[in-house]
Amino acid sequence: MELDERKAKILTAIIQNYQETGEPVGSRTISKLTDLSLSSATIRNEMADLEEMGLIVQPHTSAGRIPTDKGYRLYVDQMMADNRREVAEIKDLVVERVDRVELYLKQMAKVLAANTNYATMITGPSYHDTKLKFIQLSRVDAGKLLAVVVVEGNVIRNTIFDVDEGLTDEELLSLNLLLNTKLNGLSMREINLGIIKDIEAAAGAHGAIVSQVLDAVADAIRTDDDMQVYTSGATNIFKYPELSGSQTAQDLISTLEDKKDLGELVRSGLKEEAGEGIQVYIGEELPVAAMKDCSVVTATYDLGDGMRGSIGIIGPKRMDYQKVVGTLQKVMDQLDGAYKKTLAIGNKEQT
Repeated sequence: MELDERKAKILTAIIQNYQETGEPVGSRTISKLTDLSLSSATIRNEMADLEEMGLIVQPHTSAGRIPTDKGYRLYVDQMMADNRREVAEIKDLVVERVDRVELYLKQMAKVLAANTNYATMITGPSYHDTKLKFIQLSRVDAGKLLAVVVVEGNVIRNTIFDVDEGLTDEELLSLNLLLNTKLNGLSMREINLGIIKDIEAAAGAHGAIVSQVLDAVADAIRTDDDMQVYTSGATNIFKYPELSGSQTAQDLISTLEDKKDLGELVRSGLKEEAGEGIQVYIGEELPVAAMKDCSVVTATYDLGDGMRGSIGIIGPKRMDYQKVVGTLQKVMDQLDGAYKKTLAIGNKEQT
């Protein structure tokens, strides 16, 4: 069944108001809740049509209307369809955005290595203090639910988990509304024990499901998983006698190729108290054993939407610190503008 825009908005307003109050909804209430700018008389006529269609019912004379099962079904189906469409659009956008960022960062690593004659590393953006955008729970099979969690930066995480109890469509809808009302716009640090207990209490018998969804949210907001590290200029190490010894060079090359140890260095830089600016690590200050004869200068970049990453220059302890710091400062000044320009070109290509 398809409704015109006016009827669809009125039905949605009735359902949402009834969910909040548990009271029949009248035409005057609807006129205040929607942006249709209709008179109460016109709304009453539309409500009469919805009643004839079996989507709402008047529980007793002179009362407002409440949704029927048929009305709930239409509302739920439309809501799920809208959410699936939005998720699909976000996924397409994210894929293109990530591809462009990855290409740009790889090119930047090569340019920095060539300009400084040192090795360079750049991490892809990860998400810090990220806020939740929305959650969608859907039934995928008997006893299984899919939780789609979307966070800032339009990062999407899908989690399928088992549930012991059966859920009606109305109960699933209520859980979606509850979770989104309570959690949207919050970061993981802001989702405290009080909020969790409040949600679990409101969920009643479905508190166990809420707990599983919160685990999925925590996984989505986690910052250190799947960190991408791009490196360039590893062979520049051989230009410096103190680093070109066979074992030292081999250890450094392995570190740059394996990249796991670089992740620890990057995390250290991103967790500095300042959280921004340029950091210098010299010899024993480095958390990576293979780099004890090196110095590393790092800078944190910020692309907005909670997306941050790190740029590092790796060289001997006698590196030209003034040149390296100056180069990184210029890069930091240029990165944000260049990134936005890259995305703008992509948007034009789409249109």
